[in-house]
Amino acid sequence: MVDNVDMRIAVVGTGAMGSVYAGLLADAGNEVWAVDVWREHIEAIKEKGLRVEGASGDRRVWMKATTIPSEIGLVDLVIIATKTSHVQSAAESIRTLVGNHTTVLTIQNGLGSGETVTTILGQGKVILGVAGGFGASIKAPGHVHHNGWEFVHMGEPHGPATPRVHQVAEIWRRAGFKVTAQDDLKRLIWEKLICNVCYSGICAVLECTIGEVITDCNAWKVGSTCAVEAFQVALRSGVHLSFKDPIQHVQVFGRKIPKARPSVLLDLMAGRPTEIGEINGAIPRAASLYDYSAPYNEVITALVKNKEKQSKL
Repeated sequence: MVDNVDMRIAVVGTGAMGSVYAGLLADAGNEVWAVDVWREHIEAIKEKGLRVEGASGDRRVWMKATTIPSEIGLVDLVIIATKTSHVQSAAESIRTLVGNHTTVLTIQNGLGSGETVTTILGQGKVILGVAGGFGASIKAPGHVHHNGWEFVHMGEPHGPATPRVHQVAEIWRRAGFKVTAQDDLKRLIWEKLICNVCYSGICAVLECTIGEVITDCNAWKVGSTCAVEAFQVALRSGVHLSFKDPIQHVQVFGRKIPKARPSVLLDLMAGRPTEIGEINGAIPRAASLYDYSAPYNEVITALVKNKEKQSKL
């Protein structure tokens, strides 16, 4: 990492969230490369820049873009913003970007991404991030929208925040993000996951927004019970959560972005594979380690996987 504010950054996975990251970081004066396998999106960014609109304003940002990471060379910071299921291939593709002083920040839903990236790139390279309250979606190639930008938390995989975490956090902060460097990121990962399992599966099944789940008593019973199951698993695994009422926790989160559609629903609508197995599906797997069951999450996961299968027919 370098000490000056402007950094050379590669954002790997410029879907909805990755595009927001890339656009705002580039607009703040950093040299940013957008990296994605979606050629149409990359070509649009090359030709007319990346339009980022929503809670942060409306801007068109010019940056470099490629489908071939090896074209970039070494960078100061790599941000892996792919889906959890694509983290392994993303990490393997960026070896030529990572030098002795490169930090790799991986930000995904669900559990396990940090371990995957560390296995591939080695101990000491990776820090973890948790982002929430964005409600981001791709409107068209080269055009992203986000309903909010509530928080980005980052920290070391284990132990307190180090100087490199604080440095990366400052880069994001100067780009307008609400960022904190955290000493217990495991807690924050679970706090975000509890929100995700509340809304991701039920919104996908009912094809509705977060706000519609909150205001429908039947949908809310399912979503909130998924959250309670995740809350109980977190407690059993020794996570020290900052709240005692999971219902209130997910309500506060959801009411900030009522018009948002979770990424699982957006993926279904677009005919893409979803991350349901890493979100709601992660809860029954984790629960089994503590002789506990999570039937609501198990059923929701099965229903979404069925819809995913039907969308491919």
